[in-house]
Amino acid sequence: MAAAAALVTVASLATASLAPQASATGRQAAAVQADPAVEDDGADCAVTDPGASPANSKLPDPFRKLDGTRVSTMSEWRCRRAEIREQAERSVYGQKPAKPAGVTGTVSSTGITVNVTDQGRSAAFSAKVELPSGSGPFPAVVVLGGLGADTATIKASGAAVVNFDPYTVGREGTPRNSKQGAFYSVYGSSSSTGLLMAWAWGVSRIIDVIEQSGGNLLKADATGVTGCSRFGKGAFVAGAFDQRIDLTMPIESGSGGAPALRGIPGESGGQPLSSAYSEQPWLGDAFGSFTGNPATLPVDTHEIVGMVAPRGLFLMENPHVDWLSARSGSVAALGGAEVYKALGAGSHISYWSDVQDGTHCAARSEWKGPLQQSISRFLLNTGTAPGVFRVSPRKSGDLSAWKDWQTPVLTGVGDPDDGGDPDDGSDATCTAGYRTVQSWSGGFQGEVSIRNNSSSTALSGWTVGMTLAAGQSISSLWNGVNTGTSGSVTVRNAPWSGTTAPNGTTTFGFTATGSPTTAPGSLTCA
Repeated sequence: MAAAAALVTVASLATASLAPQASATGRQAAAVQADPAVEDDGADCAVTDPGASPANSKLPDPFRKLDGTRVSTMSEWRCRRAEIREQAERSVYGQKPAKPAGVTGTVSSTGITVNVTDQGRSAAFSAKVELPSGSGPFPAVVVLGGLGADTATIKASGAAVVNFDPYTVGREGTPRNSKQGAFYSVYGSSSSTGLLMAWAWGVSRIIDVIEQSGGNLLKADATGVTGCSRFGKGAFVAGAFDQRIDLTMPIESGSGGAPALRGIPGESGGQPLSSAYSEQPWLGDAFGSFTGNPATLPVDTHEIVGMVAPRGLFLMENPHVDWLSARSGSVAALGGAEVYKALGAGSHISYWSDVQDGTHCAARSEWKGPLQQSISRFLLNTGTAPGVFRVSPRKSGDLSAWKDWQTPVLTGVGDPDDGGDPDDGSDATCTAGYRTVQSWSGGFQGEVSIRNNSSSTALSGWTVGMTLAAGQSISSLWNGVNTGTSGSVTVRNAPWSGTTAPNGTTTFGFTATGSPTTAPGSLTCA
């Protein structure tokens, strides 16, 4: 009984972590989004309601538009993302209103005030500010509920912490027909929008005020968001629905958060969708009709992950608590990573569930390095993105079992890091890109994709060069023939993998010993 009671306590916390969604923009994403200072870059896209979706037990194809055609160019992703946003609002979270008619406030070294007026109603709330050492202006990371990524590491990395109490805009413990908080004071207590979206709205209004402040203390063009458990759900939604957020860091978000909604019912011990829906009004009212059959949902959370692309995303999960559905979380992350890869930003998403400490919402040493790298890359614009997938063998999902679609090669994709072709090396003929498939203590699995840049001529044979970090060594390699196992390595095509169709891709994979934190560098393709 004591053990059961303890699990219920953890379950309540974990359940408290719902929220998916993501979008693409930001200073780092100039190759995909035209204006990094826009909350919703696809607001002008016409999205029609296609009606009920046919049941689909697999993860929906994120690249298939509502008219049945597939995204084939980078520019098409903007309005495809708008379709995903609209379907997610209608079926999962409830609507996020456009920016209110009036938003004012103040920014100081200790706090932020927010005043909102819209539709003849008004509301106000505030947040606390903790500055790092040094002189500003500083990037700002909004921490929901005081529970998210390690604030000491955030400040030591040079970013300010904005402690935001989500309950001031969307209160828990209220019935669905009488929701309370600043959001519902403006849009009505009977609004069908769930708390997670209300919290995301609150984060957006904080960013509005930072933008208006002139950037003397906090930078308006370098913001992040994080949260754990229920606040991890909220951080996930906030990052998905505001394209001004450069770095999204949800932690242990559980059912209703990042984990694939279709996967949760089959995951032993995971919090049922009906429980996540009824525990608190986190999710939109419309989601209630899907809890018993998520296969009828028009979207799933891998597409919400894709909404964040190509901006920075660091997903952190706990495989030791079954209630948190970390296996479904890895499936969603792997599925969403396909969107990142298609947009030429594969290194901008990281996922880490291989942790030793199972305490819910603990500050973990395993996450410190990637957290620092992510802040440096996406908020300070220095260094490189961690681009690591370290999936715990305890909760490792198999994307191939959930995916019946192929990732397209989008024309017009450039590397958001340097404005060139995807990832690192290329010549006029081919491009090489890398991603970490999964990792474990002392090793990892990597994949290199070779793209034929010609639209008319097949590629006959290829050679890829790459440099492994110190301590890394290839132990096995397939679909290619390697010369060398550490340091500078050359991989040539195998007899059966040399021909690549116009605009097509070929991949080779390998396993290696050593830390996966640093991706192979200096990729070249010829």
